[in-house]
Amino acid sequence: MTVLEQGNITIHTENIFPIIKKSLYTDHEIFLRELISNGVDAIGKLKMVSFAGEFSGEIGEPAIQIAIDKDKKTLSISDNGIGMSLDEVKKYINQVAFSSAEEFIQKYQKNSDQQIIGHFGLGFYSSFMVASLVEIDTLSCRDGSTAVHWSCDGSPSFEISESSRTERGTTITLTLQDEEAEYLEPARIKQLVKTYCDFMPVAISLDGEVINKQKAPWKESPQNLTKEDYLEFYRYLYPFEEDPLLWVHLNTDYPFALNGILYFPKLRPDLDLTKGQAKLFCNQVFVSDRCDEVIPKFLLPLRGVIDSTDIPLNVSRSALTSDRTVRRISDYISKKVGDRLKELYHDDREAYTKGWEDLSTFIKFGCLNDDKFKKQIEDIIIYRTTFTAPPTAPEGTAEGDDAWQSATPSLPYTTLNEYLERNKERHAKSAPATTEGQNEPKYENRVFYATDEASQAPYVQLHKGQGLEVLFLDSFIDTHFVSFLEREHSDIKFSRVDAELDSSLIQSDDTPEIIDPNTNKTRSEQIQEIFTTALNKPQVTIRTESLKGDNAQSTPPAMVLLPESTRRMREMMAMMQQQIAEFPDEHVLVVNTAHPLIQNLANINKGSIVGTEGTSPNQALVNLVCHHIYDLALMAQKGINADGMNAFVERSNQVLTQLTER
Repeated sequence: MTVLEQGNITIHTENIFPIIKKSLYTDHEIFLRELISNGVDAIGKLKMVSFAGEFSGEIGEPAIQIAIDKDKKTLSISDNGIGMSLDEVKKYINQVAFSSAEEFIQKYQKNSDQQIIGHFGLGFYSSFMVASLVEIDTLSCRDGSTAVHWSCDGSPSFEISESSRTERGTTITLTLQDEEAEYLEPARIKQLVKTYCDFMPVAISLDGEVINKQKAPWKESPQNLTKEDYLEFYRYLYPFEEDPLLWVHLNTDYPFALNGILYFPKLRPDLDLTKGQAKLFCNQVFVSDRCDEVIPKFLLPLRGVIDSTDIPLNVSRSALTSDRTVRRISDYISKKVGDRLKELYHDDREAYTKGWEDLSTFIKFGCLNDDKFKKQIEDIIIYRTTFTAPPTAPEGTAEGDDAWQSATPSLPYTTLNEYLERNKERHAKSAPATTEGQNEPKYENRVFYATDEASQAPYVQLHKGQGLEVLFLDSFIDTHFVSFLEREHSDIKFSRVDAELDSSLIQSDDTPEIIDPNTNKTRSEQIQEIFTTALNKPQVTIRTESLKGDNAQSTPPAMVLLPESTRRMREMMAMMQQQIAEFPDEHVLVVNTAHPLIQNLANINKGSIVGTEGTSPNQALVNLVCHHIYDLALMAQKGINADGMNAFVERSNQVLTQLTER
């Protein structure tokens, strides 16, 4: 072998090799990504010079081949790309941190749309993290070129000689250090190729077997992909997850280069909404499992792929957040997601509605954190409602036709504007007639909502019974979202169904109540006194009202009300202190005087005869029943603690015992 040259590698930092070996990358495994990327670059460069007319030979089938020799402890990566001449080896290999990619792109990019990966810093020199000896055998595609062999043992010294290589391209052979023997295992190499190089557009082979997929769906035009293509890609990336709700295909080359597919997953209770789920690629090369600084915060749970050459990979995450291009990419992603959601809402509202439980978290969080996104999608925010629209049949179908047999009611979701319009219609119908010249009765916008369908069911049913529509704001984010809605709609009042009783829920009777001559009190005052005495809770305000209902038995005998402002203040304080909001001692107990149970209780109390010990059996039963009614009202509010539950069970047994003795 003829030695053509010996010398020292031109470096820009003293002792660069110890730095490379110890600190170039956190994970040594990155070396394989770097070397394969260089091989794909070499193949891309060959195509460029061919397009430019500087190479007239056959390009052949592009390929990267990996070979393992356990006996020699070597790992080699070969490509059939452009290769290097002696001068190019001196220029590109012997000068550390010299980026050949930038120079090459400037010369040839105008002649081709082929992209060069070259965005990974020191690239080739990462091989010294794992190798005690690195050798290059290369033959340039230029006519008359001589094959070159380059070797270096990890010191600044190198040696260049003639090579026996006869085929165009480059082979890099690593003699691995003893502690890096894991890279001699085929399973480990396959795993690394799948992680970092799975979607590179060149076949990568190990022992004759192609081990990467090559096709990157996000680089395809959306018109060329079917629904099944998108689902298949998602299942490949996330094999143990349910199918996604929908996806957004990103594809732009101005003012930055960006491709990707982002999926809306079905949310699981254990999903960390603050941790990014999408994968970051650069020219189809895997870079990171997370791209938190690129994707807007409210979209972090989205899954899929973001691929861009305009995201700087050699800066810190804190620097990324202030990078102008990264901010613009983030805004672009936000807008594309908003466009996709609006498209689904208008084209297939049923599908949009079915996925709302999961979509709503993204949308509401986005409204709270991104004003542009909020303005874009504020009209497509929907709420589950108690309103049920009449069945609808296909257009042009007369009522009674067969089509009506299969007609189904509209889905129980509504927008805020739709809710308010129905409210206005309902109030207009129920408003008293006005004489000519009088102003129309002023209507106050008011939204009734529930946060817990189960525990607040009696309150919801009471409102429904009087034709009042109730929205369900029952996700964990809705505590903040209600306040946001009130700021956005200052003319609308949001009232939880258990905060106060609307006048339309209370029986208004202009006839004054009869006063009992023995007590000089009305029946309502007597009932109030019964509960005040029995409960003996000065902090509980007891009110008596006659609640409306088609059937008095269907209305609750009593309800606990929590004033809206007081409740919200307590919830906010609890959140700031990272505690669970305790049920307030001060609250209102509304006793329904129209309920048969309350009326019976008043009759029993009237017949009470005080015994020698100061309490009659009837009076004892009245006290027990008062507590029982109060406990039931507290339970509907989830306002009863463990001690209260024990007392409730014990009193329930006493009530049942006394009733069965009679």
